[in-house]
Amino acid sequence: MSSTQKEPLLALNPADYLTLTMDEEIRQENMPGSLCGYALELEKTPDIHALNKRILEFGERFPLAYASLQQRSKRFFWFEREYKHQLFIQHHAPSNVNESAFHHTTITRLLNHKEPRATLAPISFHLIQSDHKTTLLLRWMHPFCDAKGTGLILQYLCTDSAEQRRTFDFPKQASLVNQQLGKYKWWQKIRFFFNAKRYITQLDKLQSIIHADTSLTPKALNFNTYTLTQAQTQTINKLSRQQVGMTGTSLYYIGCLMRALHKMNPEQTGDAYCTPYAFNLRKNKALSPLLGNHVGALFAQAPKAILHDRDALFQHLKQQHVQVIREKLDYAFLPVMWAASWLSLQRHGQELRKSYASGTERSSFWFSDIGQVDLSTTSLFGSKITQVFHLCQITSPPALAFLSCQFNDRLTLSYNFIEPLFTPQWIQQLHEQVLVELLTP
Repeated sequence: MSSTQKEPLLALNPADYLTLTMDEEIRQENMPGSLCGYALELEKTPDIHALNKRILEFGERFPLAYASLQQRSKRFFWFEREYKHQLFIQHHAPSNVNESAFHHTTITRLLNHKEPRATLAPISFHLIQSDHKTTLLLRWMHPFCDAKGTGLILQYLCTDSAEQRRTFDFPKQASLVNQQLGKYKWWQKIRFFFNAKRYITQLDKLQSIIHADTSLTPKALNFNTYTLTQAQTQTINKLSRQQVGMTGTSLYYIGCLMRALHKMNPEQTGDAYCTPYAFNLRKNKALSPLLGNHVGALFAQAPKAILHDRDALFQHLKQQHVQVIREKLDYAFLPVMWAASWLSLQRHGQELRKSYASGTERSSFWFSDIGQVDLSTTSLFGSKITQVFHLCQITSPPALAFLSCQFNDRLTLSYNFIEPLFTPQWIQQLHEQVLVELLTP
């Protein structure tokens, strides 16, 4: 039976469609689409036979790992493939090679791999090995799962108890977007819709500052990753609580990056920094690795005029966030997401990225804070996990994404950028400025 005759395994939910739209936007720039990575640095080579067996078990438990994402009419569905692709792949460094360079180059090659959406593996596991360095990379495509879901996949791999692994499952109910919408009456949904529209219109009064050199053609994703010391991390956590409170850590990172970018070029064209950040409807303890993209984008925006005043900046970002919660703007975007899932990918992408006022790029940079990485153990089949970091493809502009997480009481910052719109040297200088901002009382 051909794929056109097969019944689909699953249709995309509204939040999945949002991430698929970003995949299309990236592909329109001749880039690989919304490929993402979650990497574990390991102390030594793990038990490869046991690791491969657990990965194959994951594929049996979640057969969507072998699915193909295809379009039928105007909608997108997951279909069963005729042949299963290889889930676990090993990459061995040649002798007499720079090990760090080999691992970095292998990861960037995997994240820059171009392939049609219908044949691209939703997820694959890559063990990158050299004499003194081992990295396990999970590469996946939006909308297969999000970073939270990938963290749960790693948690599944690290869980030794078969009984506990069986608690990992698909969501038992409809998508969380639809569940939440079902709680409101039709007139409340309409009010939400217009509240969200007013929110965006207000943001779009200020043109976003973009640091990427948009005269250049995007070539490839690259990344610089930095893991701070425990002492530095403790200091940053303390300063974050002082500036933005217990629940505002993401706003602290965002504000520090805004100030660092401003120092890189205070005369950069634009009125404000504007960055999307995600809210997640998923319950914290829900063990549903897949189909977990129940998120929507809110925005943190700061006018250029207040960037010089650190206290004023964080007060502004806090007040903005409080207003979002008070006015339920996070939930106000749910009917917008549902309605937008019926648009074409091209139209949806235009609505997401372009300012209504100027028609220019809305986001100054992308941001994601994973928070504390929660693995059931700090080892993977006999090898200690020493570090984790994240990666993601980006649209250009803004051509810059700032990803953060904490593992073993150490903060890791991952700067993902598109070359040649940014260079590794420029990103290194930016990180030095960010570090100063993060550690400044």
